[in-house]
Amino acid sequence: MIRKRTGLGRVVGVALVWGSLLVGVVRGAEEPADDRRARIKADMAAVQQYRAGLEQVVSFAKSRPDLFPTSRPTKARLMTREQREEVWTAWKTFLDYSIAMDSVRRAHSKTFLIVDRQVRDESFLVAYAAFLAQYRFSLDFVKLVENDPGLEVLLNDSVPELGLEKGTYSRFEFLVLNVARKAEYLAFKSIWVTTFKKPDRSSVNIDQDVAVLAKGRIQDSLLTADNALELVRKGGSLAWFPVQKGVSIWMGDTKVWRWKGGLITLEQLAVAAKKLLPGDVLLERREWYMSNVGLPGFWPHAVLYVGTPADRKEFFNDPDTRTWVMAQGQEDGDFDALLKSKYPAAYAQCTAVLEEGHVPRILEAIGEGVLFTTLEHSGAADSLCALRPRLTKKERAVALFRSFHYVGRPYDYNFDFTTDSAIVCTELVYKSYQVCPDSRGLTFPILSILGRPATPANELVHQFDATYGTADQQYDLVLFLDGQEKTRIASEGSLDEFRKSWRRPKWHVVTQGHAPAEVTVKPDVKPEAGPAI
Repeated sequence: MIRKRTGLGRVVGVALVWGSLLVGVVRGAEEPADDRRARIKADMAAVQQYRAGLEQVVSFAKSRPDLFPTSRPTKARLMTREQREEVWTAWKTFLDYSIAMDSVRRAHSKTFLIVDRQVRDESFLVAYAAFLAQYRFSLDFVKLVENDPGLEVLLNDSVPELGLEKGTYSRFEFLVLNVARKAEYLAFKSIWVTTFKKPDRSSVNIDQDVAVLAKGRIQDSLLTADNALELVRKGGSLAWFPVQKGVSIWMGDTKVWRWKGGLITLEQLAVAAKKLLPGDVLLERREWYMSNVGLPGFWPHAVLYVGTPADRKEFFNDPDTRTWVMAQGQEDGDFDALLKSKYPAAYAQCTAVLEEGHVPRILEAIGEGVLFTTLEHSGAADSLCALRPRLTKKERAVALFRSFHYVGRPYDYNFDFTTDSAIVCTELVYKSYQVCPDSRGLTFPILSILGRPATPANELVHQFDATYGTADQQYDLVLFLDGQEKTRIASEGSLDEFRKSWRRPKWHVVTQGHAPAEVTVKPDVKPEAGPAI
């Protein structure tokens, strides 16, 4: 999961709450102009993130003619299971980014209700940039697929985790190639050229996407202002993608802000802290965060529980760990003294007092990079679980020692485990617990995500479920707080429910039988401008 540590604007920029999309536009007359601009800037950052995701999928497809032929095969192809899975992963990822982009575009279809001219133009810029990126890369994807009828058959299978039914690809193709979509493109361009001022677009790719679409010989005639506005209004009210009703409503009409973000309370985290030990692996889910986009499965984020210096001093005081520490050059066998000696900058961070007097207990890779956060901040999610590796204290100490090596590294937006220069959330856990001479380590399920090896957090639960009760079981479940959007409560879940949680739909909130209320609640922190991704 890509998530920022503090400041709502920064959170929204890379971990956008679904409800934020409409607050600043539908209620434009009630929201302060500065807040609206902050939200618009955050939405533009989200558009750029999702555009990069769509482009990545198309680039991957173009680089793999064995999966996406450059010309029509002379005979039917029989793809291997591995090839089918790679095509399937690319399609699911493309749809995931597309649905998110659709939500941003539809949110800003209310542009014309905003009175402030500058804010209105900036909102239109978001809608136009989202439309162009969606249109351009959707056309690219359709062109790649149409070379092989067998691909259409494969992609028309249902995608339950995204709420998509059988025949999705055919409906998607119809919506993309429909003449109404071309008319909408011309309407957007007419408004851009004749009606709206040109806000700063240095951080977007409008000109590039227009140029690419023009090469596709899309008719470049302009419409009258009235006709163009009407077409954009109509187009903005409809989703591009054939999602189920629940997903569509949630994606386009949600107007809810939670006062305190996650469903898990500080009281629950205080109880959880008493159960946790250094080296535990925590998995987190935030239902309303668009940072889930592009990450497969119900569980999108993994972190390491490092505890406090007092926790580590008490836990790592056994003979085996002290002997290993002394072998690393720390003569008194004090594990924390070893950390401070080998990684002084990182150790200073892990002992600093952070938000509201809380101390760091978590090491995680988020949007700001690999850093220490508090349990009260990181654990304030909607669902949370803690897995305890079945390893010795010494082996857990080895893992934490190795994890300190990565503190300060940037976040890896490419989700690539083959490099150390940037780190993604599960990669931090993976590289900390790799097998080495001093530790048996843990084994991790490695999947190919757009040609790159990675371990999605959801696969750790899949692995736990598949190996539970066998000699290959690597973890014990310490706690499972399961959020229920309908009741707005996170309660203790059972082992059986946890084992099945990896099977949940990606947008699990839609399946819980809850239609969010049509209310708007102000956030509990003041919005700030978020950096572009």
